[in-house]
Amino acid sequence: MENKITKKELAEKLVDKYGYTKKEANEVVTTVFEEIAAKLAEGVNTDISGFGKFVVKTRKERVGINPATREKITIAPSKAPAFKPAKALKDSVK
Repeated sequence: MENKITKKELAEKLVDKYGYTKKEANEVVTTVFEEIAAKLAEGVNTDISGFGKFVVKTRKERVGINPATREKITIAPSKAPAFKPAKALKDSVK
């Protein structure tokens, strides 16, 4: 048994628990992830109560070293998605 859950498995849970068709359940799961991704792309944080918050973190410009040439280079600022778990989620994992 692998230690992961897939979108397909999430959709199957909706089929079992709420009686959706497989197609409907797959669309629901896909829509949730697409909406979170779209909001993050706009720079909007997404809070899912009791689960956690998806946020956009901004990395500042910094100096790095090219490992092949040992030359100093400037690394441009960038944005990256991050996740901050809610207290309820942290407590359930302990």
